[in-house]
Amino acid sequence: MRQFLKFMFASMLGTLLVGVLLIFLFIGLIAAVGAGIASTDKPTHIDKNSVLHLTLDKPIVDRSSKDQLDLDLGPFTSTSTIGLNTVLASLEHAKTDDHIKGIFLDLGLMDGGFATLREIRTKLAEFKAETGKPVIAFSELYTQGAYYLASVADVVYLQPKGDLDYRGLRSEYMFYKGLFDKLDVEVQFIRGSNNEFKSFGEVYTEDRMSPANRAQIRLILDGFWNDHRTAISGARKIAGDRLDVIADSLLVRSADDALALGMVDGVKYRDEVIAELKTRMELDAKKEVELVELGKYARSFKGGLKGSKREAKDQLAIIYAEGGISSGKSSDGTIGSETLAEAIREAREDSAIKAIVLRVNSPGGSGLASEVIWREVKLATEVKPVVVSMGDVAASGGYYIAAPANKIYADPTTITGSIGVFGIIPNMQGFFNNKLGITFDVEKTHQYADMLTVSRPLTEGEKRVFQQMVDEFYDGFKERVAEGRKLTLAQVDSVGRGRVWTGVDAKRIGLVDELGGLEDAVKAAADMAGLVDYKTVDLPQQKELFQQLMEDLNSQARAWVATQWLGEDARLLEQYRSLLEVKRATGIQARMPFELVVL
Repeated sequence: MRQFLKFMFASMLGTLLVGVLLIFLFIGLIAAVGAGIASTDKPTHIDKNSVLHLTLDKPIVDRSSKDQLDLDLGPFTSTSTIGLNTVLASLEHAKTDDHIKGIFLDLGLMDGGFATLREIRTKLAEFKAETGKPVIAFSELYTQGAYYLASVADVVYLQPKGDLDYRGLRSEYMFYKGLFDKLDVEVQFIRGSNNEFKSFGEVYTEDRMSPANRAQIRLILDGFWNDHRTAISGARKIAGDRLDVIADSLLVRSADDALALGMVDGVKYRDEVIAELKTRMELDAKKEVELVELGKYARSFKGGLKGSKREAKDQLAIIYAEGGISSGKSSDGTIGSETLAEAIREAREDSAIKAIVLRVNSPGGSGLASEVIWREVKLATEVKPVVVSMGDVAASGGYYIAAPANKIYADPTTITGSIGVFGIIPNMQGFFNNKLGITFDVEKTHQYADMLTVSRPLTEGEKRVFQQMVDEFYDGFKERVAEGRKLTLAQVDSVGRGRVWTGVDAKRIGLVDELGGLEDAVKAAADMAGLVDYKTVDLPQQKELFQQLMEDLNSQARAWVATQWLGEDARLLEQYRSLLEVKRATGIQARMPFELVVL
């Protein structure tokens, strides 16, 4: 009994201490948030002779969180993403900011799509050309995406024992057919007739890429690589053919190799780069460099994208549509048709808003939800100019909602198109019967009452009904595109069938009007509305600071725990999430057939 009591009291004491510790941590968090909120009430001060420090070490999304703070709470921070809008606005402001002497690109692992990185790189090139202020890049490890961005700098440095990963692009699929075969599960994948490129469901029904999907993937990769190679070749004065040889033969295996091949200007340690930075930016060699982080710098001024003027009366709305498309309200990383339709309607009915830019960064999703959003975009075009700006991806449902716009801008490396639809219904009869010993029986009032059950396969009659529904939606999709793009149904079908295109090819075949980024789309919308002085407003309304902070910390906590336990295998959770997304999907889907990650 004595031993039992000793262990019991020890356990109670441990629990009490942990509770006290958590209370103090919570109080500290509230105090930090309170101080952070107070700091957002007034612009931060930027000292003279400062250097804008761009690390871009968090996922880059289209839009920053509301009143985003930079709090450091051990393994967690309050800043879980970086907004492209913040990067572009900060670079624009830094052009005329006498306190900023230059930019230090301090790069490592980055999480951003090709089009996103291209917009940032274009803005950096514009900053250099218009100001003459130095841009210096440094990294211990350049991924291909980071090197693409760094190549625009005046000088590119690499740590002496660092690495430059330069070996070309790839697209790798994980196929689940073998898994489902072992589980005795049949995935019934029904796509629109002649939608041979709509390959989303193939990862569940096949064990390798179909010829059609392989062909479109190769086209996308070649388009991306050509853009990448052209940019590197122009900046580093290395012939494109030579870059192909470097990648194909894996000639860069060390920092010295990168230097010898002319891909970097020097191999230096960080302290040496800082010393070089002082020299090039004419800073006091005896003083520590004042490096200003992006978050702090963005709070030092009140302004938006290029051309926006805070004091102007006329407004231009930028409506952000980022993530998969589903019915209902938007959530983190998901476009809710109710939320986005309401934002578009608000911009349409507000007389102060003279033009709309719809920023689309979506692989699609629910066909019905896409139709709801399409209706509001269509109504808006009848009242004021609507210009679409496509980000990394605006495909399938993402293209559906863009089609009625007055003008569509896409980045050369945007993935778009994927005009096609599909439906997936799993047949788990074998799994339940043979693996678990579970059987089902049903009584029904009508023939098709249990058509969507997973406990048995579709009958031939049900397959015909489902195929007809999918085909009818595809026909409707084509009609929406034909109407919006002033094309015939035959023309749409010839570039449709679920096929994805790069922005360059999409312009060639008439799916987009111009190549350019978000700032180009804003300028076009302003010109169409006859605006000279205007300010930009962002929609939909974002969550309040504390709510967003709690969600960000919760998300990071889950990711941190997964990484601690699973290490590199934490990536498998993303595949699991993809499976859950398919499970949650309802109705006919207008979704891009793959996801592309830039490394």
